[in-house]
This record gives sequence, C-alpha cells and structure tokens, in this order.
Amino acid sequence: MKRLYHWTLSWSDHPNAGWALFAIAVIEASVFPIPPDILLIALALGQPRASFRYAAQATAGTTVGAAIGYAIGMFLFNAVALPIIEFYNAMDVFQHVQQWFVDYGVMIVLVAGFSPIPFKVITIAAGTFGLSFPPFILATVVSRGARFYLEAALLRWGGDRLRGWVEQYFEWLTIAVSLLVIGGFLLLWL
Repeated sequence: MKRLYHWTLSWSDHPNAGWALFAIAVIEASVFPIPPDILLIALALGQPRASFRYAAQATAGTTVGAAIGYAIGMFLFNAVALPIIEFYNAMDVFQHVQQWFVDYGVMIVLVAGFSPIPFKVITIAAGTFGLSFPPFILATVVSRGARFYLEAALLRWGGDRLRGWVEQYFEWLTIAVSLLVIGGFLLLWL
C-alpha cells in the first residue's frame, strides 16, 4: 500500500496530474466507484500550494461526470444505466433512491455529494427521475466543491505535518476510507 501511495504521490510532479484528477472525477461521478479524493489528497500533499487548484479540477471533473451520469439516466437508462445498476447489484438501492428523490429532490444531491454515498447512483437517478437540470448541477458544484475544497484547505494548511501523519498511518487511513465508501453503499441499501 505504501508503494501505491508513493506512486500516487509522484503524480504531483507530473505535468498532467491535474488532468488525471479531472478524468478520475468525471468517471467517478458517472460510472466508476473509485473516489477522486485519493488522488486529490496525494496531489495536495505533494504540492500543498496547488491544493485549491486541484480542488477546482476535481470539482470541474465531477460536475462534467455528473452531467454525463444525468444524461445516462435521462436518455440511456435501459441501455446503459440499468446494466450498471444490475452490475453493482443495486436495484433495491435504486428504488430507495427513487423514493428519496420524490420526498427530498435536490437535497439528495447536496447530501450525497458531500458524503461517502456513491455519487454515480445519485447522478444517474437524477436524470432517470427527471430532476430539474440547473438545480441538479448547482447542487453538484456546491456539495462536491465543498467536499474537495475542505480537503484541499486541510491539506494546504496541514502541510508537511499532515503529510508525515498520513505517511505514518496510511494503511489505517486506506482502511477507514474504504469503510466509509462501503458504509455509503450500505446507507443506500437501508
């Protein structure tokens, strides 16, 4: 795990690191379960002064990905979204989400964007259930931006002290992040 961490951290010196973060954020918000936070954290630890730029790139990427997920839900539900939901064995979750959208609307996007709940389920559901697009995108920018900028601020101001702590407890942090992601999936099943 430490090798993977150091490899990921080495991206902070790569000229295309921001584009890699952007691409991962796009994919995560639409179809893939790996959160961009891991790369954002590694990049911000490698270059604390660029933390806010990386947060902006992650926010922009996740917003594009959210629009793609929304379009998948709206236009390609049967052809694309349904197989993705079935692949993740998440039809029960999807039906719970449908009821949440009826009850809470855009508030679901705000909560899910900041939490470990898998965001792609929310983006696809928003398109499928016809949530108004402008409030959906605004909620995406606000919630995901708040999440990424909070992480960036902590890492920028934590600097080398935080980097040393992350390196010392990396395995435990990886387990904690994994448990949060799994917990997000479990929250959807409840």
